[in-house]
Amino acid sequence: MKFPAPPRAARRPHQFTRHGITIDDPWAWLKDAGYPDITDKQILGYLEEENAYFDAVMAPLKPLTERINAEMRGRIKEDESTVPQRDGDWLYWTAFETGGQYRKWWRKPVAGGADELLLDEPALAEGHEYFRLGAFAPSNDGTKLAYAIDDSGAERFEIRVKDLVTGEHLPEVIPGMLSDIVWTSDDAGFLYGLANKEWRTDNARFHRLGTDPAEDVELYHEDDEGYRVAVSETSDRKWIVIGTGDHVTSEIRLLPAGDPFATPILVAPRLSGREYDVDTHGDTLFIHTNDTDPMWRLATAPLAAPGEWTELIAPSATFYMTGVECYRDFFVVEGREDGLDQIAIHRYDTPTQGQRIAFPEASYTAGLGDNPEYDQTVLRLGYESMVTPGTVYDYDTATGALTALKVQEIPSGYDADKYRTERLKIAARDGTLVPVSIVYPVDFPKDGSRPLYLYAYGAYGHAIPPGFSTGRLSLLDRGFAYAIAHIRGGDDLGQQWYHDGKLEKRTNTFNDFVDVAKGLIAQGWTSAGRIAIAGRSAGGELMGAVVNSDPELWGAVIADVPFVDVLNTMLDETLPLTPGEWPEWGNPITDKAAFELIRSYSPYDNVRAQAYPPLFISGGLNDPRVTYWEPAKWAAKLRATKTDANILLLKTNMGAGHGGKSGRFDSLYEAAEEHSFVLWQLGVDDAR
Repeated sequence: MKFPAPPRAARRPHQFTRHGITIDDPWAWLKDAGYPDITDKQILGYLEEENAYFDAVMAPLKPLTERINAEMRGRIKEDESTVPQRDGDWLYWTAFETGGQYRKWWRKPVAGGADELLLDEPALAEGHEYFRLGAFAPSNDGTKLAYAIDDSGAERFEIRVKDLVTGEHLPEVIPGMLSDIVWTSDDAGFLYGLANKEWRTDNARFHRLGTDPAEDVELYHEDDEGYRVAVSETSDRKWIVIGTGDHVTSEIRLLPAGDPFATPILVAPRLSGREYDVDTHGDTLFIHTNDTDPMWRLATAPLAAPGEWTELIAPSATFYMTGVECYRDFFVVEGREDGLDQIAIHRYDTPTQGQRIAFPEASYTAGLGDNPEYDQTVLRLGYESMVTPGTVYDYDTATGALTALKVQEIPSGYDADKYRTERLKIAARDGTLVPVSIVYPVDFPKDGSRPLYLYAYGAYGHAIPPGFSTGRLSLLDRGFAYAIAHIRGGDDLGQQWYHDGKLEKRTNTFNDFVDVAKGLIAQGWTSAGRIAIAGRSAGGELMGAVVNSDPELWGAVIADVPFVDVLNTMLDETLPLTPGEWPEWGNPITDKAAFELIRSYSPYDNVRAQAYPPLFISGGLNDPRVTYWEPAKWAAKLRATKTDANILLLKTNMGAGHGGKSGRFDSLYEAAEEHSFVLWQLGVDDAR
């Protein structure tokens, strides 16, 4: 198939010098000087050229894309609904209508009565290319609903308030919000946070119903530009939590839920490297913290002396404690043992003796679901594995009985016996064993002949769970194995696992991924050039690093909203996220060593004249997290530098942000496009 010539972004001389090193960046002009307003016609014209080229190249694949999309859609129950959950006098749930892109939010009285439509997302989304519901917060008495919407993808939400008695909206509208919403106990108003001009939430504010939002009172302001402010509430709803922190340090203040103007209780002042979160039971604080160990521990303190911490559950060498949640008669400890989720029930009279909930498979993911009531004896749980569809359980804390309430329905059919899943461990070059979750067809031959799809993230302490995906079945049913590499940079094996993939140890993340791929080849799962790889955001940075270092391994690469212009972004303190990111990557403005390290691996800065594998790159024009020019600059430099004739595609969503298309079927089609690209490039099945 003959395709049109790909676009070529012009080179324009641009240099800067830091720490005595001069950097050439001839595609710097792709960043609009007026950002976040993007109006430069030359920039927009180039992005549209790339989109037109994308459409032309993908056009012959449209039948395949539509076939895969139909497969994926056939596995989704179109009128899907959640299991109703009680909160006070009401049962709440969400539901899609057949063909619907967005949810409707419902409730009905516990005592019996008619269903009540609270929020109609399809109606709110009508006429918008993008729509996302952010915060959703019914008042404590159930008469009001405060919620927030984003209709551009820029993640600048607008708060609206609906009177649930009359069905009418109140006149006050609050734009520019970026936080949760927490009602005071008397429902007179709520706390929230506004994003500043750099898209950072540096405040917690109180809005009183019926007043002008311009008169809202700022209850807390954070002066450190690297910290972000969040609002939440304790499980018993007696305290409003104002939290502030960056990636490595946290600080929490408590306000009585009935008096937001009271003097806040500072639990413990910020201490660099110490993170903690808090829940309450009576007059006791339950403090989950990493102050003594990266596996975390649980301490308690009296509300009257919140800084006097007493250890309740010590850190474990094998159990990574990820969270603690208090209820009236017990508290729940969640964590991971050897990377696998664990949930334990602890009684207050025997707090160190946890009763773990047993799960049947060797590899799975499980966790607490929505449990809004403090006086709860039955806990809602979620469970799935790479071969087991998502299952909603109720767990009776008195008897230990697990009751399945709902199993993910796959209308087109699903036979778990057709697939197998394993948990592998593959040695990285420094000897560290890296866990790998893999799923494959039951008749998969380990002779190196089959293709493999390898996914990873590896940043911010974010673990990728071995969960279920209906989308990946389109690959498995065409003979693929699908693997998740639990590389350093995530916290799959504990917080130290995260620390071992950040800052000066960042290259461990890239090496782990490459070494996992080589290990899978050595074990016969696939062969060089038969591996499709994928990552998004910081996982897109991973894609950029490994195509620079080991391009011959990969047969196709999916890089969604990739964070690839790392050096330039970390040097620009005016960008929304940059100051808060320095604890993750280092500050190259002030630290020459950080500058040199980032420069040594930043994907954009290390593109060189060599053959690259086929690349599918996506971006979002309104993306505030990975700005649109990062994938655009990277694609431009690759086109100008690489020595091969392999396909390189850049698709920019002109009306969306970091998450791509927002409707459930629109986003599904984007996944089908990526799958069809992979099948085409690996020459699998019906790709042409």
